Amino acid sequence: MLWLIPLAFFGWTGLNNIKTKNVTPNLKSPLVSMGRIAWLLLISFVTAAIGLYFILTFKQYTWVKWFVLPAVIGSTVFLMKSLSPSEIKTNLSRQFKIFDNKHTWIMTIIYTMTFGSFIGFSAAVGLSIKFIFGVKHILGADGVWQHIANPEGPATFMFAWVGAFIGALIRPFGGKLADKVGGAIVTQFVSIVMVISAIGVGYYAKLAYQSATPQEYFMPFFIILVILFTATGIGNGSTFRTISMVFNEEQAGPVLGWTSAVAAYGAFLIPKVIGENMSSGTPELAMYGFAAFYSVCAVLNWWYYLGPKAEYKNP
Repeated sequence: MLWLIPLAFFGWTGLNNIKTKNVTPNLKSPLVSMGRIAWLLLISFVTAAIGLYFILTFKQYTWVKWFVLPAVIGSTVFLMKSLSPSEIKTNLSRQFKIFDNKHTWIMTIIYTMTFGSFIGFSAAVGLSIKFIFGVKHILGADGVWQHIANPEGPATFMFAWVGAFIGALIRPFGGKLADKVGGAIVTQFVSIVMVISAIGVGYYAKLAYQSATPQEYFMPFFIILVILFTATGIGNGSTFRTISMVFNEEQAGPVLGWTSAVAAYGAFLIPKVIGENMSSGTPELAMYGFAAFYSVCAVLNWWYYLGPKAEYKNP
């Protein structure tokens, strides 16, 4: 790990000379630049902490998160622009012009489908395997679920990493494929695969949850889950291709940053939604809900980037 020390030094001193007219026209010293970044991070940390407080305080209301998270994102963007020094405020104003472009919001939704799902399922898969297949769920006469350890269940640590590994490994392939045939058409195929895979994962999760021998349904569940991860990895690359083609040089970078930041909330939302549905005895509903969301993304992608009225044809 000692080699990271000189790498950090060269990164600190050598990457501060990347000046472009549209992105960094008046770049300051490394210390000033890091100070500005630290200030923006502090703002986001405070708003996130407040949001977490409300979610934990009202955790008995599962719907609270759907209001708190947009509020955190909106307040963070507003405070960054309002509380920053004038020069940063000027640069942010230029970057925030992306919010006037409807394609920013469309690509945010679509990228949440791919990267948000990838990072979310990566966080949730271990718990899902352990709780659905490592435990027998028996509905008592009083209507209360009883959860008994299943000695025949799969070893979670042997399988939890596979999907995320394949999804990350195949991402460059998704980008190269999109460069050859177009980003939107690859994303369209990916979205369809994700719809079918999510339904399949939900179906086998339901069968396993209601079975006295849940391990019998693990292999089809796992295979379809890996297909879902693979699709998210390919889609991560294809959506980046689309963004780079739809937006100009000045806006492409901020849009990539914005979509990635929003999609990263998948690491919180997907495990949360899956956990809530598993607690209620209906793990399949989470996956069916995700499938419905993926269907919406497929329609958006087709309408704006592939269909006869596409504003950008297969970018």
